[in-house]
Amino acid sequence: MLWIIKIFILLLSSIKTVGNPKKMTVSVIIPAYNEEKTVAKVVGVVKSLNYIKEVIVVNDGSSDQTAQNALDAGAMVINHPKNKGKGAAIKTGFKNSKGDIVVFLDADLHNLTKSQVNNIIMPIMSGEADITKTKFKREAGRVTELTAKPLLNFFFPEIKFDQPLSGQFAAKRSFLNKIKLEDDYGVDVGIVLDADVMGMKVKEVDIGKIEHVLSSLTELNVIANEVVRTIVDRATAYGRITMIDSLGQYIRMEILGLSLASLGIFAIFFIRFVSLTIGVLISSIGVIIAMYYIVKIIRISFNVFSRTDGSMRNLKTFLKMHSPIIVSGLILLAMISTLLGSVHFDGGKISIQPDSRNLIIFNNPSSNQTIDVRGPYTIAANETASPIINIPTEALATLELNYGDSIYIGGVKYTINQTVPGEENIMRLPVGARNVLGLNVGDVVTDGDLRNRFNNFYAQKALPVTGNTSNLNITEGVILKSENSNTSGRIVNIYMNNVQVSSTMGILTNGTYEIYLNGVADKTISYNPNSVTNTYYVQAGNNTFKIEIGPPVVTDMQFASSSIGKFLNFVY
Repeated sequence: MLWIIKIFILLLSSIKTVGNPKKMTVSVIIPAYNEEKTVAKVVGVVKSLNYIKEVIVVNDGSSDQTAQNALDAGAMVINHPKNKGKGAAIKTGFKNSKGDIVVFLDADLHNLTKSQVNNIIMPIMSGEADITKTKFKREAGRVTELTAKPLLNFFFPEIKFDQPLSGQFAAKRSFLNKIKLEDDYGVDVGIVLDADVMGMKVKEVDIGKIEHVLSSLTELNVIANEVVRTIVDRATAYGRITMIDSLGQYIRMEILGLSLASLGIFAIFFIRFVSLTIGVLISSIGVIIAMYYIVKIIRISFNVFSRTDGSMRNLKTFLKMHSPIIVSGLILLAMISTLLGSVHFDGGKISIQPDSRNLIIFNNPSSNQTIDVRGPYTIAANETASPIINIPTEALATLELNYGDSIYIGGVKYTINQTVPGEENIMRLPVGARNVLGLNVGDVVTDGDLRNRFNNFYAQKALPVTGNTSNLNITEGVILKSENSNTSGRIVNIYMNNVQVSSTMGILTNGTYEIYLNGVADKTISYNPNSVTNTYYVQAGNNTFKIEIGPPVVTDMQFASSSIGKFLNFVY
């Protein structure tokens, strides 16, 4: 039974330990410069608080008895051989301290009390704050009212402390380890600004009336300069200045424009789910923004630079400010030059083909199409009983065929069908066609390589028919050629009873071509490029078909001669 009681007591002890965590230790840092009259009094007040175990006075190059008096009062004294500034003294003291909470007190305080020191420390000890700063009644605050507060209201309007520059404050060591302590009088306001930006809990504590030696105008001028520098430096570091200056705004908008232009171009070629229209729109908006703001930047930069002395320092500053624009512009230029290096002129179109997608710009558009983005295509299997090839619309346009047309691969006739929804970039081929084409499942074919893959294959394609000819269908036999433009092409106009019903184009070579009626060979024509005969007639019952060989045209499609297939087939 006794051992059960002992275990119960141990459990209660552990619970008590968890509920009462170890109190944080406190170090007090007192920077001092020629303060022999007051430093001992300040040290004595601090030493009278039993929970403060470490008091460090940093003698910042004093020429009087400051160091000795502080030592006699019981403080640990660290000496600077020469005066380095208040912030440098604070940094030295902090570096040599050990407390979880670090308190900074001025050495020139005449009437400091234990209660005032307690009020600075206790909010942190209780977890109410991470940092405490003081406000107190005093006869002067000229730097605060005329310099610090106006700048803080402008750059850091969220800071509403009554006395942001008070020299007495305390903070957790964990916070002070994360920030940069200034070497001069800017140290106080620097800590306040860092704490605000980092989201620390800061409490302003009223400690009543404080008396200390008033600074001269010369000293106040030094203090004001150092405070201004610190506030401006922090405003720059935390992005408060670049949010308001005109040139900075113009530069940011220029970079935005250049970035949008680059994004749009990248999307056109490499991001499939972004449509061509959206890609062009993004690029256009970016170009407009970039052009608008580059004019503003040139104007304001000229005005600013023309007022300087043109020294190398000003030139370096000027280049540093504009370097983001230069880099963004070079990126856009590199992208454009890379794409232009992939330009191919193929007959009536301009083809821009990077490694992924293929941009086509038509010089001689058909069906009002002037620009398109195509490919790449992933090869997949199609092992249905019927010889069918499923081809995406983009690939079909490159092959210049239509759905329902036929193509002969390895002596087998394959009908071209549309891909199923969700397979816009998938090309499904039966195993026999894949073997002839030298393709495997999973291969990726760029749009620019598609014509090379189908080079010299025979195809039968339907021609568009116009006019009152609902019962008339015309197919032509063609040889697919790679994207090598040929100037020996001809326009072929087809008439029915002297009314034009269709037109096509292709390469005609010296030889014979077969014309079919309802699938039956009806007439063989002999074509000679040098012949004066360019018109051929075929009688089909009551209808007369006229085939007129028109003027030369650049094309990459070749008509099938008699030895290969059907030149034209009229089905009526």
